[in-house]
Amino acid sequence: MLKIEDLRFSYSRRSAPVLNGVDLELRDGEIGILLGKNGSGKTTLFKNILGIGTPSGGTIRFDGEDLLKLPKRDRARRIAYVPQHIHFGALTVYDSILMGRVSYFGLRAGKEDYDVVDRIMAEMKLESFADRNAENLSGGEKQKIAIARALYKDAPFIILDEPTAALDPIAEAEIYSKFDEIAGNKTAIYISHRLSSCKFCDEIAVFHEGAVIQQGSHAELLADRGGKYYALWNAQAQYYTE
Repeated sequence: MLKIEDLRFSYSRRSAPVLNGVDLELRDGEIGILLGKNGSGKTTLFKNILGIGTPSGGTIRFDGEDLLKLPKRDRARRIAYVPQHIHFGALTVYDSILMGRVSYFGLRAGKEDYDVVDRIMAEMKLESFADRNAENLSGGEKQKIAIARALYKDAPFIILDEPTAALDPIAEAEIYSKFDEIAGNKTAIYISHRLSSCKFCDEIAVFHEGAVIQQGSHAELLADRGGKYYALWNAQAQYYTE
């Protein structure tokens, strides 16, 4: 379970708080999404979870452990991260995915590792790219590789920052249907500006001015006609409803 309570953060003592008492909860195996306009604090929350920046107050707990008190290496073992901007260097697609766990922790790959990578690549339709240079692929294919690498890392908690921004809606739907299937009991949370992706999520958290102002399922939030989510959904609905 991910449980964030009263999390506060400012980039300097003189600046206004970017996170202003964030409360958020996800149960094991749930997929959550953060919504909100640019500058509302979504990416800053991810940075705090990853250990980039020190909150001025509050707690971040995962499976009962206080992530803020863990050494960064121990925290890294519990979290797989898919960034918005991805660079793979000179690695092949296959090796880029393998870095998700084996190379990252200085382990030696065995048959079991290769079998897992093969399975994930097949499920995400990446087999034909295996020997190609990952850096030379399109933005959308890079995002698929980054998600595959995060899944292979096999961390219990996955964070995804705009993971499908370079994909068209059909490819995005395929990714999330596979992601839910492959991720199994892992807890995941991601940022997206496409409300159509909310249908893949168990929990939706709406950010505004550094705090979560609404949290619930799509049906629950849409029933609140005076809420922020209802307004956001109806502003975009013309693009993805029949």
